[in-house]
Amino acid sequence: MPSFFNAFKEGHPHEDSLLGGNMRDCVVIKWGGSLITDKEKMCTPDNETIDSLSGVMRQCLDDGLDIILVHGAGSFGHLRAKHWRLNEGLLPAESFTSQDDCNSQKEAVSIVRNEMLTLNNYVSESLSRFQLVPSIKPPHEWAKNTGSSFDGDISKTFSDYQDSICVTFGDVVDCEGEMSFGILSGDDLVVRLCEEIPNVKRLVFAVGGVDGILKRPPEFANSGDLIKNWSPGMKFEGLHNTEIDVTGGIGLKAARGAEVAKLGIEVLIVNGSYPERVFDACTGKEVLGTIISA
Repeated sequence: MPSFFNAFKEGHPHEDSLLGGNMRDCVVIKWGGSLITDKEKMCTPDNETIDSLSGVMRQCLDDGLDIILVHGAGSFGHLRAKHWRLNEGLLPAESFTSQDDCNSQKEAVSIVRNEMLTLNNYVSESLSRFQLVPSIKPPHEWAKNTGSSFDGDISKTFSDYQDSICVTFGDVVDCEGEMSFGILSGDDLVVRLCEEIPNVKRLVFAVGGVDGILKRPPEFANSGDLIKNWSPGMKFEGLHNTEIDVTGGIGLKAARGAEVAKLGIEVLIVNGSYPERVFDACTGKEVLGTIISA
């Protein structure tokens, strides 16, 4: 399989950026966990969707963009993390029901981290099939604490983003103090990436099951309920399965997207089941979805 660098030799725009010439625009894209997994079945990837999205990444590079990919957990993390309440940190006074392969919160932390690496391996193998070179950045190896102000050196960790497809994901990370550990959401990761990578042009959330932010719950919504332009203060009722999800659902994406929009970066939420929409969003074309403003 050809290397990423060889694939872009012979005068391709990527060579200019590597040699200190004109810097290519960069897009940060978040693949939602519910989009790339079956969230009702433990550790079950949706390989067909993953491959379709990897094809979009290939198109984006061919179109002259740098890409940083963040993906969610879906059934590779949320189900077990919900059972052990990992988003709340260490709870020594709580009584938990053991699972067949897990007897404590600390065991669950290790297992969830391994589950996320497994999902990431499915993603990485798919990217490789499209002659892309993934550079994996597991947050538990370089980040600490949670929320969009987490501790971690973005510029150092992602210094190779112009040489490869840097890939990171929501993860269980160490936390300071009594909390001991917590969940760093991919929606928090994208904020820091957009703040600290110098040439980010837009942020794209590719989500599953909806076309964007909706005025009503998805099961009751019609095409007229899509909010095409959203800003903080506008009410909506999005998809958030609290029985499974240990992060903030589409509400967190909206809030974090608004943080990014303050930087002058374009922010869009689109239905990732339609790869052409994801590509159009990444390349700045008009697309069905929600534009987030500050």
